[in-house]
Amino acid sequence: MALVHGNALSERVIGLAIEVYRELGPGLLESAYEECLCFELLCSGMRIARQVPLPIVYKATTLDCGYRLDLVVEDAIVVEIKSVDRHVAIHEAQLLTYLRLSLHKIGLLMNFNAIRLKDGLRRFVL
Repeated sequence: MALVHGNALSERVIGLAIEVYRELGPGLLESAYEECLCFELLCSGMRIARQVPLPIVYKATTLDCGYRLDLVVEDAIVVEIKSVDRHVAIHEAQLLTYLRLSLHKIGLLMNFNAIRLKDGLRRFVL
């Protein structure tokens, strides 16, 4: 996937997340934002996968440790949804590790509990 396509796709996903935020506001559970964002993504014609299992390969053995990617959009962008007071370094590290383990290149970290969603958005490119 070309980075230009990834930029345009991530902008579309962010735009739909902003629409969800404007409709719902802050303070709900992550699951509510995930459900509504999935609704918007599907209505816009995008392919999504939810709660995608992420096994860990350790010493040539694949182990299911219960990790899940919140969303994968168009087989290209990993979306990690949060509803927390603020992002902390471990949230960023988590998404970067998910990108590395899943072999995806672009990730969006979205905190729907921010005063303004744009303050709770972080985009990562490996």
